[in-house]
Amino acid sequence: MAKRSSLYIRIVEGKNLPAKDMTATVWKTLCPFWGEEYQVHLPPTFHTVAFYVMDEDALSRDDVIGKVCLPRDTLASHPKGFSGWTHLTEVDPDEEVQGEIHLRLEVQPGTRACRLRCSVLEARDLAPKDRNGASDPFVRVRYKGRTQETSIVKKSCYPRWNETFEFELEEGATEVLCVETWDWDLVSRNDFLGKVVIDIQRLQVAQPEEGWFRLQPYQTKSRQHDEGNLGSLQLEVRLRDEMVLPSSCYQPLVQLLCHEVKLGMQGPGQLISLIEETTSTECRQDVATNLLKLFLGQGLAKDFLDLLFQLELSRTSETNTLFRSNSLASKSMESFLKVAGMQYLHGVLGPIVNKVFEEKKYVELDPSKVEVKDVGCSGLHRPQTEAEVLEQSAQTLRAHLGALLSALSRSVRACPAVVRATFRQLFRRVRERFPGAQHENVPFIAVTSFLCLRFFSPAIMSPKLFHLRERHADARTSRTLLLLAKAVQNVGNMDTPASRAKEAWMEPLQPTVRQGVAQLKDFITKLVDIEEKDELDLQRTLSLQAPPVKEGPLFIHRTKGKGPLMSSSFKKLYFFLTTEALSFAKTPSSKKSALIKLANIRAAEKVEEKSFGSSHVMQVIYTDDVGRPQTAYLQCKCVNELNQWLSALRKVSINNTGLLGSYHPGVFRGDKWSCCHQKEKTGQGCDKTRSRVTLQEWNDPLDHDLEAQLIYRHLLGVEAMLWERHRELSRGAEAGTVPASPGEAPKDSLAQLLRVLQDLREAHSSSPAGSPPSEPNCLLELQTRCSHHCLSRDPPLPPRTDPARTTARTGHTQASGLQGPREWEGERGPRRPGRHPTRCPWVAQGCAVANSKPAVTVQAVGSCDGGLGREWARGNLGGCRWMCQG
Repeated sequence: MAKRSSLYIRIVEGKNLPAKDMTATVWKTLCPFWGEEYQVHLPPTFHTVAFYVMDEDALSRDDVIGKVCLPRDTLASHPKGFSGWTHLTEVDPDEEVQGEIHLRLEVQPGTRACRLRCSVLEARDLAPKDRNGASDPFVRVRYKGRTQETSIVKKSCYPRWNETFEFELEEGATEVLCVETWDWDLVSRNDFLGKVVIDIQRLQVAQPEEGWFRLQPYQTKSRQHDEGNLGSLQLEVRLRDEMVLPSSCYQPLVQLLCHEVKLGMQGPGQLISLIEETTSTECRQDVATNLLKLFLGQGLAKDFLDLLFQLELSRTSETNTLFRSNSLASKSMESFLKVAGMQYLHGVLGPIVNKVFEEKKYVELDPSKVEVKDVGCSGLHRPQTEAEVLEQSAQTLRAHLGALLSALSRSVRACPAVVRATFRQLFRRVRERFPGAQHENVPFIAVTSFLCLRFFSPAIMSPKLFHLRERHADARTSRTLLLLAKAVQNVGNMDTPASRAKEAWMEPLQPTVRQGVAQLKDFITKLVDIEEKDELDLQRTLSLQAPPVKEGPLFIHRTKGKGPLMSSSFKKLYFFLTTEALSFAKTPSSKKSALIKLANIRAAEKVEEKSFGSSHVMQVIYTDDVGRPQTAYLQCKCVNELNQWLSALRKVSINNTGLLGSYHPGVFRGDKWSCCHQKEKTGQGCDKTRSRVTLQEWNDPLDHDLEAQLIYRHLLGVEAMLWERHRELSRGAEAGTVPASPGEAPKDSLAQLLRVLQDLREAHSSSPAGSPPSEPNCLLELQTRCSHHCLSRDPPLPPRTDPARTTARTGHTQASGLQGPREWEGERGPRRPGRHPTRCPWVAQGCAVANSKPAVTVQAVGSCDGGLGREWARGNLGGCRWMCQG
């Protein structure tokens, strides 16, 4: 049983930000819009998510405008996600702490009084406070008015002290021991790096104690009087914790769904149709993505989509509404194109989008929005007329649209076989449903409704969200992209009168649009002209080639010379990461040279900025062919690219044997490591690896068990509707209103599904939750700067997942749930004193209702020990299984 946690993050926009310089923000606005979405896989023990809003400066250090911090408890208290405006708060240096300190604490008996011994051993991942990218840390230990200090370690975020301090304890002492870490400065005041406070009474009970302690900030200052002065940030953040069972537990659910898809419209129960009926609009995209990935893993994605096409066609009578709603078919096809066709989209759109960004021409077709500017040279300026602006804009857009359509026409063979086969099925199903001559264009429009309207046009309007560009477009480029996307939509709509009537000022593009319609129809005809044999041959050919997981330019570190005069430099190469190896070439089309075999990767981590005097450097730790440890240092262009490469490397090597648990964030120079000053090159690393912090993207390797768990979780949420539907079918069968089909009755597949859900619920309740990790808490940071978000740090703090729908938790005033057809609800009772000072007992009381049977009062007793463990209480009420979690 594995524990999986992920964060869905959408950074929407900011407002009323304070001006930091002449341009105020990267877009010269105090109310920027980002609209970016991220999903992050991370350890289920993170503590806080922090959003930093930055003002980018080209020549100096970026200004920090403010931050928003969301604790894990806050996110856990919003099951549907946290959403809304939050005020930015000031970034106080005394609160910006990170890292951990290694302490050994014990109370020793003495002749007159006991003595407290505190050994300060080392620290790791301290905040860099100096310009050289490091700190000069020392530790100050305070107890009962007495203060002692360690020596100063220069230029290190991973210092070692190994110093011990003793204090005399009085009998019944209630004071606390405070261990503070500081950065020493010769001229200015020392910078605070964090503190740890130890309860002496607790130490006397559970001594001795040794381990890594997470550094904490000073007590947060009250800033209510400043609330809103730094502006606000609109966020949507949703935390998802899942307990994933072994694969064998999900096999009945997977097999049942696959059986339904293989039977298609002839299936007896049509579970897929029932799932669509019971899925709300707000969660339809998630359900569609989970189902699609599940069937992709089973090789049934094309059959699943074909079934959805048939279901939507069966209930559609008007051709102009076909696939235009946010149905399960539309959402599933969107997800399918992103998973299977993103590389294809990059190949077709990439050059055109790049050209638009490079030209930066002023383009406008709407006369009401035209800005007349001066033109000319050598001081001979004249105002440009509106007609000239419109004509030049039309020429520019015609050129871009023509180039795009030509690239699309040449791309038939580049389109993945499974995408072509899926469009073939769509084309055939629509032609079968609307066979008349008056509906000649309908099959083409059905294909373009996905290819153009839901895939190409959104990518043109927001290239950064589709990884076509590293940055959002400025206002001028964004307008050009929007007009180009509108033109592509008109072509995709087959230049219908309705599409022309919406915006008459698009008329100058009509000749190119009409020509594009003919090109697009010819392209679609060739695209769907793929037979089963051709499809298998294409898939077989592609399977012999390792598909790229990620590719792009990186800078690889090279060392020149020998001895004290050696120098370092980075050489630009083009890298390819596949499921077999990390390779490189001089250009994308050059012959590739393997650098690292995938099976040999042991870790992929960031490198301290001070190591090479450069930012955004990562290291890939691996073994060569004879088993010797090696390290490759690669530099990325920006923090987003760094995170994407780290995420991709970690995902493809997650099942490797011999993955490292620790590493050195610095480099080995001379006779010691720059980070911790260890002299042994092959010794254990001074910082833990962060292999479980990854970004969730369209090209992720499939996680079959997680997708099955997410589908189970969704079905559990609509179980009441499934039971009601089952009762309706049962009553209809008894009354003879539901015709019995050969083999199974329609209700039987639904009954099987309900039994499978019950079995999975029992498997969850009988499987013990994974023991919580003992690592201290760290911080997950997201940085908003020029529309870029920086993922750094590792997390930690035990998750509060509920393996069953029925839960009662400490701190919640109510708990409710559903088990089969029975419901119950209740309130947490009063707390009672427990033996252990950190334990918090609770009592949950409520009633269970079994259909129309009388209510039964129930009581559950459990306890919560401050996040370090949990106890379970279970019961059985007349066949109604229930379980509570504290």
